[in-house]
Amino acid sequence: MRAAHLHTCGEPPHPVTVDEPVAGEGQALVQVTAAPITPLDLLCASGTSYFGEPATPYVPGVQGVGVVRRSARLEAGTRVWFPTSAGMAPGDGGMAELAVVPDADLVPVTGALPDAQLAALGLSAIAAWTALSWRGELQPGERVLVLGSSGVVGTVALQAARLQGAAAVYAAAIEPAAGETARTLGADGFVQLRADDDPEDLAARMREVVGEVDLVLDPLCGVPSSAAALCLAPGGRLVNLGSSAGATASFSSAHLRSGSREVRGYTNNDLTAEQRYGALRHLEIHAQAGRITVPYEVFPLDEVATAWTRQLRGEVDGRAVISFG
Repeated sequence: MRAAHLHTCGEPPHPVTVDEPVAGEGQALVQVTAAPITPLDLLCASGTSYFGEPATPYVPGVQGVGVVRRSARLEAGTRVWFPTSAGMAPGDGGMAELAVVPDADLVPVTGALPDAQLAALGLSAIAAWTALSWRGELQPGERVLVLGSSGVVGTVALQAARLQGAAAVYAAAIEPAAGETARTLGADGFVQLRADDDPEDLAARMREVVGEVDLVLDPLCGVPSSAAALCLAPGGRLVNLGSSAGATASFSSAHLRSGSREVRGYTNNDLTAEQRYGALRHLEIHAQAGRITVPYEVFPLDEVATAWTRQLRGEVDGRAVISFG
């Protein structure tokens, strides 16, 4: 079969021909149709992630979309989305014509969306949806600030927050064109982030736009996170699910305690199968109706190295998706 192989950490994968995998006890065999290149893929393949350096060569792809070839739980031909632990633990991922996946991890999907679109949504969209609803406990009528609004997580979060009942949704990002995009997606205001931002100064600029918010969705950490925490209303929550702007952030103890404000962590790894299924079903419904959109570009397997490099450099509009269809 054809697959992408990553031979050296820090370098892009390349297409190869390898033996077909064999599903063992408790595993399913999936014929893959689409697999996205995600920030987690890039992090794991760099060899610098908190999971440690992966054993190479391996097939990357922490998720994928496809059709069940063999499963003890689902009928052959069932269309599914699936996660993998490629790069985080020994084993191969979704960037291959066939993938072996724990049977219990398969999530049946309706097939209402093109496979590439569903792959582009994937874990990033699941993270945005559940970080708001589950960890953030977003309530109808609350105000939300989405940091890093130009990424896939942020793009989905801007739309999902409104769908989950937020009364106002604000965006913040460093890219120059992000403000226009955020307003197109319905943001009530936008904060331009800068590379040389100071937490206190940025917090003052944020408050001019957002006043106070009940929930901050934070895939950035660093200075933007420190500043956003100072904009939390009493009882407000900041949910961190990434560190693309810095590994650490600082928070005022007095500010947190004076209003019973909270800083919470989020990881997709803590989701149950039921939570993944529920989130993906909501996302399918809203995406089919045009209420949630994400940009993506499709590449054939032969161009996986180019797609990988462009995604790493931020040259892809949204998410790069490898197609096996």
